[in-house]
This record gives sequence, C-alpha cells and structure tokens, in this order.
Amino acid sequence: MKRSPARHISLALLWMIWLLLTAGCQTPVGVERVDAVTAQRQLTANALTADELSPSARNVLRRWVLLERYDDDPAGAIAALHTIATDGRGDEDEVITLAEMSYLYAEKSRQRPYYLAAAIYSFAFLFPEKGLKPPSPYDPRLRLAADLYSLGIIHDFASADEATVEFKSGNYQAAFGWVQVAVNPAGFEWHNRRVVALTPVEEVAVRGLANRYRHPGIGAPLAAATQPVVAESGMQVAPRMKLPMTAVLRLDMPRRQLAQQQLHATLDLYNTHDVDTTTITGKAVPLEADETAVLAYVLASPQIWERELKAFFSGVFSESTPTQLASIDAYRPGRIPVVFVHGTASSAGRWGDMVNDLLDDPRIRDRYQFWFFTYDTGNPVLYSASLLREALADAVRKLDPAGTDPALSEMVVIGHSQGGLLTKAIVVDTGDRVWEAIAYKPIDEVRVSPEGRDLLRRAVFIKPLPYVRRVVFIATPHRGSYLTEYPVTEFLGRFLTLPLRIVRTGAELARNAGDFKVNPNNLGSGSLFGMTPSNPVLQTMAATPIAPGVHAHSIIAVAGNGPVEGSDDGVVEYSSSHFDGVDSEYIVRSTHSTQSNPYTIEEVRRILLLHAADVCRRIPCGQQPGLSSAGKQALTLR
Repeated sequence: MKRSPARHISLALLWMIWLLLTAGCQTPVGVERVDAVTAQRQLTANALTADELSPSARNVLRRWVLLERYDDDPAGAIAALHTIATDGRGDEDEVITLAEMSYLYAEKSRQRPYYLAAAIYSFAFLFPEKGLKPPSPYDPRLRLAADLYSLGIIHDFASADEATVEFKSGNYQAAFGWVQVAVNPAGFEWHNRRVVALTPVEEVAVRGLANRYRHPGIGAPLAAATQPVVAESGMQVAPRMKLPMTAVLRLDMPRRQLAQQQLHATLDLYNTHDVDTTTITGKAVPLEADETAVLAYVLASPQIWERELKAFFSGVFSESTPTQLASIDAYRPGRIPVVFVHGTASSAGRWGDMVNDLLDDPRIRDRYQFWFFTYDTGNPVLYSASLLREALADAVRKLDPAGTDPALSEMVVIGHSQGGLLTKAIVVDTGDRVWEAIAYKPIDEVRVSPEGRDLLRRAVFIKPLPYVRRVVFIATPHRGSYLTEYPVTEFLGRFLTLPLRIVRTGAELARNAGDFKVNPNNLGSGSLFGMTPSNPVLQTMAATPIAPGVHAHSIIAVAGNGPVEGSDDGVVEYSSSHFDGVDSEYIVRSTHSTQSNPYTIEEVRRILLLHAADVCRRIPCGQQPGLSSAGKQALTLR
C-alpha cells in the first residue's frame, strides 16, 4: 500500500518536533569533563603508546579522505599519502603521519620494508633540507619521530632471531622503493678491539639497578660486544664488557629523495663513551644513549655472580681469568683511574649502582676512568694485596712506559670490606712491623725456599705505591670482623683451596714453627684468619698510619638508628671501621653491603669531585691530554 503525500509530510513534521524536543538533552557537538590522566592519554595516544594512530595522524587522514581506507587497506593508504607528501601537496604533517602509519603497519604485518620506511619518514620530518619547515621544538611529535626512527632502524636491520642487529652495506627495500645503504666500517673498530655483535637496548626493561639513565637524542642505542684484534696482557677492557653505541642512518635532502624510487643513505656507529653528538645538516645533534641498559646487559652475565663463592673457596679461580685488573673502557690518557676493590665472597658486579650513578655525571665521566680489581677472596689478605699492588704497577708501566701521563699518578682506590684492607695495604710503609709481629727471627734467617721467601717479602714488607693519591674505605674491618670468631667461620675455613705457592710456603713455615709467634697453620684459613680481631698482622696493619701525601676517607655503615659507638653493620663494628687520621669519616645508616646506598654513592661522588678539583690545582686541566672542553667546563661548575 502506497503512502500518501500527506502521510509523508506528517511523518516529517513528527520527526522535526522530536528533534526540537530532544535538542536540549544532547547536542551534536559538546564537551565532557574528564580527569587529567584520561585527557592526557587521549591527547598523547600514538603508535607507540596505545597501538593506534595519534589524533594528529588521524586528522591528516581525514583531511585526505584516507582514514577508512587505512582501516581496510593500510598499505594502499600509505602509498596514497606518500604520493600526496611527495608531489607538492603535503608537508611535514603528512611525513610524520607516514612514519607512524608505516611503523604501526610493520608491527602488525611484520614486513621489514615498512620499518625502514618509518625510519626514513621520521628522519625526513626531523631533518628536512634547507628551505623546508623544521618541526617546532614544542611539537610533541618530535619525540615520537625520534623513537620511530630508532625502532625502525633496529627492526629493519634485525638478525633472523631479532636478538641482534646486523649492519651491512647493500640495497634494502622500503615501502616506497629501494634504499642503498653505505655502512661506515670505521665504527666497528675501537682502539685494539673490533665490534662482533650489536644488541638493541631500546626495548628492554632493566632490573637490579636502582636508576636508569637514558639520554634523549637521535639514533638507535645498542650494546656492542667486542673482541681484541691483538692479544692483550695486563690491565685491559673487561672480557664481558659491552660498549654503549648508537647507530645513525642519515640521508641528504631526505624530502627530495622520498620522491625517488632509489634512495641513498649512510649508516654510522658511534661509541658514546667517545662522543655524545653527531652533525646533521650542519648542526650538532645529541646522540640517543642508554648506558644503564648496556651496563645491565653486562651484569646479567651469570658468570659474574657465580664467581663470588667460587672465588672465595677456590684460591686459584682468578688465575684462569685473562686479567685481575680490568676496565669498562679503553685506557684514556688524561683521565684519573678510579680502582674499585670488592669485598669477601663478592665481585665487581656489586659496584653496579655506584658505577651507573657516577658515570651519568659529566663532571666525573669526563675526568675519570674506572678500573676493577678481581681476586680470590678466600686467599690471605696480604697475599691478595700484593697481587693488587703488582697489577697496578704493571698497568702503569705498560700503559705509560714513558711517564708522560700525570693523571696516572693521581689514582683513587676505593675498597669495600676486605677490599678496604687490600686498599690500605697499598698506601702504607710497614717496614719490619708486620714481620716482627709474627716472627722471632729476621726473614733471612728463616729456613724457607727462595720462592717462599720472595712470596713473604712481597706480602709483608710493604711500600706505598707512589701513584695512589687518595683512598676510600667502605665498611672496612681494620680491626677485624666479629663474625670470623664464630665456630661456623672456622668450619668454612676448612673448605678453602689456596694457591699451591701458599700451601708450599705454609708447609715450610710449619716445619719451623718455633721461629714464629703465631701458628703457621693458620695460613690455611686464608682471609678468614686475616680478618680475625686477634690476628697480630691485622692489629699491626690497623696501627700503621697512611703514608704522607695520601688522602684517606672512611665511609662507615651502621645499621639501625641507635648510637654509632657500639653499633655495627651486621658484619663489622663501628670501632673496627673507625680509623684515625682520615680526611673525613661519613656515617651511613645501612647494612654491610652499602655500595648501592644512595648516601654512600653521594659521598663517593663528593670525594671524587674534591679530588678532581685538587688535581686541577696542581696539574693544569687544560694541559691534560684526553680531557674534553665539556669536561673542563664541568669541573668549573662543580
């Protein structure tokens, strides 16, 4: 049945009346008040934060009637917008929208050409050629573009298992054509080492380190594994150390190249230990860096932590390692060495938080180089101290045979717990004190082999190292630890395996037990006897003053909030850690393992800045090789 015209008119009038009646309830356009967090999420949502296009990108697609097409045919919408961006109709809005679209589509389709496209679009947005409008520094898309650029590089050059990246010169397919990439081989060579593997750190979560320091800039941050080109001996870069590196893919005239089917780009690798900027379009641009993530990759190695107990019970464990003195960086003339010495049943990994915090400070990073001494902590204390002295002497001799680097003579040594005892044993002159505390006869009259006598001389007759200027004792048992007097400690001592040279010398001394004031068999208890309060060697060392010209500082851990005197850190009493004659004594409310305590770290920072200022008064910083202008300026702003 057909409706009459009158009926149509009646229905239309009823519809209009309904609209008028409901207009006061809901308008076609309006606002709704939401909380600040919800508002920010809506405004800042993008391909990286919400797995969807940003509001600004959707605006661009609506303008060109491509929004619905992108939902149904992402590749077609990207190609259509690419044409608009390159034929003169589009500008920077279209370019950054293409970067976001390409990355989001690459994530969903896993097609690598779109990752490369995202990186190139982002670069073209960030660094347009002269005459084109650059992005405003207040544009939130600036950070988005930098992140899309970095991630685009990482995923396009990823290895088959995506665990590493592989940079090789060649022709790479992008969503819009081909890109001829020339990789600069110079970035793979670093001092005496060659980069053998590059691991991305952009998409990793860090655990175990209190702070994460990431420096925003351009490029893809990486952790680089290296191998020596020529065999090394003595002090060297730690075998498992990784370098913080940043990859930068650059194109000349990027917006103009986007209109071509064949593009040309170069890829450079930068070690951010060496440089923190690169030059693009004639301007210095900061490099993206995440050195905390690189450090976390190093410390994630199980071998570092497994060696703590192994090196305590096995006195020959370190003899199988390439070096007992290692660095996190290549030797740099003009930078003062800071040597970290860990404690009992510990490792260099325990300095992770302190190193992470200190390296983020340019006043320290540009003035110091960090070295680490690793030793078998069950061995006798003075024996380990002799190895430390010999390692440092060997490093100075080999690194600076001509004696032209005065910074090597301004060394700072920081020791925790037993490491503090080793540290003291490189800045004292014991003369005959220690030997007289344990023996009735002069050493030349004791019946012992030449090898044994030499070992005793090196361990007991101590002269201060002339190039150590400042020491820091952290939770150091100068007068021993009360834990060593517990029966369980004596029981553990039975399981120690000492180096053969110590065992042989101990057996020789035991055959002449009447020549000694102490039982030579105690040598078999290694460091446990060495840190027993009743040990005459320990008592003698505690009474021996620091050599003239050496500055010393104590950081003493005290657990709880009670009076300092009579308190302890769970391992060492305050009265044992206290040492007269130091430049400063700092009390930190902490348990024994205080290296990661922020107050401990800040006190070490203060001491290092004080030392740097003192060095600059005696040795003009401007004449120091290797000290950057940024480092000199940082020292004046301390």
